Amino acid sequence: MSLSKPQKSENRLLIFGGTVVNDDCMFEADVLVEGNKIIAVRQGLAQEFSNYPNIELIDARGRLVIPGGIDPHIIDFAIPPKESSPLEAYKQWAEWADPKVCCDYGLSMAITNWNEKIAEEMEILVKPEFGINSFKFFLAYENVFMVTDKQFYQARIIFIKKYYFLNKIKGLKQCAKLRALARVHAENGHVIAEKQKELLEMGITGPEGHTQSRPEQLEAEATNRACTIAKMANCPLYVVHVMTKGAATAIAAQRQSNGGLPIFGEPIAAGLALDGSHYFNEDFSHAAAFVLSPPLSKDPSTPNALMDLLACGQLDLVATDNCTFTCQQKRMGLGDFTKIPNGVNGVEDRMSLVWEKGVCSGKLNPMRFVAVTSTVAAKIFNIYPQKGRIQEGSDADIVIWNPSASRKISAKTHHHATDFNVFEGMEVRGIPDVTISRGKVVWKSGELKVEAGWGKFVPLQVNCPYIFGAQETREKVKK
Repeated sequence: MSLSKPQKSENRLLIFGGTVVNDDCMFEADVLVEGNKIIAVRQGLAQEFSNYPNIELIDARGRLVIPGGIDPHIIDFAIPPKESSPLEAYKQWAEWADPKVCCDYGLSMAITNWNEKIAEEMEILVKPEFGINSFKFFLAYENVFMVTDKQFYQARIIFIKKYYFLNKIKGLKQCAKLRALARVHAENGHVIAEKQKELLEMGITGPEGHTQSRPEQLEAEATNRACTIAKMANCPLYVVHVMTKGAATAIAAQRQSNGGLPIFGEPIAAGLALDGSHYFNEDFSHAAAFVLSPPLSKDPSTPNALMDLLACGQLDLVATDNCTFTCQQKRMGLGDFTKIPNGVNGVEDRMSLVWEKGVCSGKLNPMRFVAVTSTVAAKIFNIYPQKGRIQEGSDADIVIWNPSASRKISAKTHHHATDFNVFEGMEVRGIPDVTISRGKVVWKSGELKVEAGWGKFVPLQVNCPYIFGAQETREKVKK
């Protein structure tokens, strides 16, 4: 083969001596990149092109050459207030993101209300030029994001549940009709709201109230309910941030009886590495830093159990739910745990944590590691093999992974926009030596080499064959 004359803006990279790892294979090969694409993957490229002019050589000997990680939460949720519209939220999120993003990103749309206008705007947003192929529904955050009546009265609970159910299934039916994926935050928002009131009345105001108001059974119940409704609507479902054994078990049980309807379960880095003991720390700033929803499990065996389920395929991929706040911002909830901003870090440490907890424990092999950190996400969101694979024609999103190097996670050295790291002090093996985004080296020798606005919006197309390949047949069989 021969290289074309490069454009002035194009990069040429030759990665040599490494072991290429995809989700289904491992092999020794060199990788040749021109512009933003991988143009060759095979042995012997180094001998052919190492002396070629205007080419940057990257030594990958003793390293793994893997697809760039895809955190499903970098497909960010545009969340319209109840009085706003999905189209308005889409425009706002794009305006915020485009000048600042340092990597490629996508958008998912939250549905926080239901009416005919929203149904119509969903049809607009799935068009190729808008590039939305998933919609998120909240079963929590009553009176904020949850799809239900704004008023909740204990005496009308049967009516409220019925009304909620009807609105929810309408949303799912619309997703199925549009061949878009429904994503769900599964907690029982009504019960949580009541428990929050009870705890505050009892004088429980600290971060421990957060986990006490959200018992693990409520995540399991809501997960099971969401899966049941999805089955009735014949709508594939993606359960975000699975935090407990009960929720994971509900997904596994539903898969066995749903007639082949795809249901995906997504644990997050925090849930695979931490437990809920932190909520009872006497230092408010420490305890509040771990507040997210659903909360970390109080059962210390849960992280290992979730990793086991990830290893055997009962859970599918790893995200972060990354949403950072400073310690000062978390203090907004001092005296009232319901006002603590929800969210923890995770993007920077996700892949190292999965390697340490999964591969170094013998639960995941390197191919499964690539699957759960990159390839499965690419397949679910219909950008495979453009992303999530090392092969000719794919985007040159590549990580040179050092499996034996280690580091200690610390807020003093991280790059997150927060002064606290929930993984503080953890020793992790497996770190990126080099990160390449669309052919550009953006991380090397411990130094970021990327600027705001480098990333691009990636339109996500509906009717993903990985999800909807059997949808039409299922619909015919049901009739």
